Amino acid sequence: MKENFKRNIFFYKHYYLDFLNKQNLIVQKKINWTIELIMNLERIPSKYFNHMENTDGLYEIRVEVGSNISRVFSFFDEGNLVILLNGFQKKSQKTPGNEIELAEKLKKEYFNEKDNQ
Repeated sequence: MKENFKRNIFFYKHYYLDFLNKQNLIVQKKINWTIELIMNLERIPSKYFNHMENTDGLYEIRVEVGSNISRVFSFFDEGNLVILLNGFQKKSQKTPGNEIELAEKLKKEYFNEKDNQ
């Protein structure tokens, strides 16, 4: 039986999976649960998935388990395709600039590779 998702998820290169595999099992389950929400809900609460201001179309997947706060950057391609990029542990209110820069670099790489196929 084929499921009809609102959105499809794609991991770009190894960055997301490297991040996920470093997390404990409880955090991994919560991240996977959040990604399932993104795949299945028509309207995703901004508590879990939100556009990043002052970026070129980056979105932040937000996961909290107790005091453990994780973020995964992503973006849309071709409408309902969500591309997952790098993730990190959030330790302060402000998102680290180097993480945003990496996500923007990976997004450009993705489209450059796609355009050159």
